[in-house]
Amino acid sequence: MGKTLFEKVWDAHVVTEVKDGPSILYIDKQLIHEVTSPQAFAGLGKRGIGVFRPERTLATPDHNVPTKGQALPIKEELSRKQVDTLTDNCNKYGVTLFGLGHPSQGVVHVVGPETGTTLPGMTIVCGDSHTSTHGAFGSIAFGIGTSEVEQVLATQCLMQSKPKTMKIEINGTLGKGVTSKDIVLYVISKISAAGGTGYFLEFCGTAITSLTMEARMTICNMSIEMGARGGMIAPDETTFNYIKGREFAPKGDKWEAAVAYWKTLYSDADATFDRVLSYDAADIEPMITYGTNPGMGIKVSGSIPSIEQVEESNKLTFNKALEYMGFKEGEKIAGKQVNWVFLGSCTNGRIEDLRTFANFVKGKKKAANINALIVPGSKQVERQAIAEGIDKVLADAGFELREPGCSACLAMNEDRVPKGEYCVSTSNRNFEGRQGPGARTLLVSPLTAAAIAVSGKIVDVREFMN
Repeated sequence: MGKTLFEKVWDAHVVTEVKDGPSILYIDKQLIHEVTSPQAFAGLGKRGIGVFRPERTLATPDHNVPTKGQALPIKEELSRKQVDTLTDNCNKYGVTLFGLGHPSQGVVHVVGPETGTTLPGMTIVCGDSHTSTHGAFGSIAFGIGTSEVEQVLATQCLMQSKPKTMKIEINGTLGKGVTSKDIVLYVISKISAAGGTGYFLEFCGTAITSLTMEARMTICNMSIEMGARGGMIAPDETTFNYIKGREFAPKGDKWEAAVAYWKTLYSDADATFDRVLSYDAADIEPMITYGTNPGMGIKVSGSIPSIEQVEESNKLTFNKALEYMGFKEGEKIAGKQVNWVFLGSCTNGRIEDLRTFANFVKGKKKAANINALIVPGSKQVERQAIAEGIDKVLADAGFELREPGCSACLAMNEDRVPKGEYCVSTSNRNFEGRQGPGARTLLVSPLTAAAIAVSGKIVDVREFMN
């Protein structure tokens, strides 16, 4: 019997299996940042041991870093301490660090792919749920807890129970104004924020294979938002072309050998999935969330559901979410005024996202009521945006290109949305208080965010395309 992509990569990394228990899985690469690593390193210190294979760990600060004035000392004490502790630990244990000021520093899930650290067929972990991003390359990538971060630092292995597999197939041609962010928000709205629980997902179909690598990363990034352990997309020529020539990618004969192996990483025709879902790309429109989890999404052209349309088990959450968001059941979401727009994060902080936003706002002006946070995902993205003149296009339209970091995705830094105000965000989560205490988050694509930024209210971007 054939194997799924997930099974091929998983089986290649099983060191041993505990009878009627978990597998001991070898981890090819661990990514770390300043928030979930200090306790792990402290655990190593208490036990008097070092990092087993430091060359297989890569560190960069991202969650707590400011996005303005990064050359200056960090003002917030806890943030400064965490970043300094990461630096000290990396120096002590011989771990490669892309620290503040380093030309490769940035959001960890942006840095991994753009440096060629992320490769097909790998197992990748990080103390961050959105590690699933790297699955876009055909790798098994997932977030872990702090105690597991310590376990991987100490052994380069991890005990894991094998999840079930789900195939999500999307075929057809995407319509005007529809992007990969809309695809994944659409899928989550269909299966709910818990619909993928217990599964590792594989996204496939013509609508997926037609996407760029950066668009594929957006989809895998948000696989965790439907409760899944992670998401994957089989590598292909698009993948290989993206990787080739990057700093840590294989070179010469090693490149040829690597590609030959990567070409075997696909689900066999007779592979069996535990669950299969299929969708038509033609049914997907520009999407937006209206509630307090990513599953509460609708088409921008649509209306918020009525209580009768909500499953009985979700009605309490639905009512609570509408109260928090200040919305009413059944009402149209288009036309509502917002005050903030955030472009960035590990979901949509890549160069293609900045290009999309800049191309739309070129020749237009930011609405007077909009406060905007335009944050590149890395120093490399920032440099590329400046080289392409994106910073000037943004400035002419009334926007400012900031410095890289997680920024307003999670408000652990200085970039926060005030209580009660609406923020249209290209990030991945719209939980209560996610972007600041009392902040109200609506998730969208970079293209939709650009249309709203110049309109000052929620609009369907297709109105500008007809």
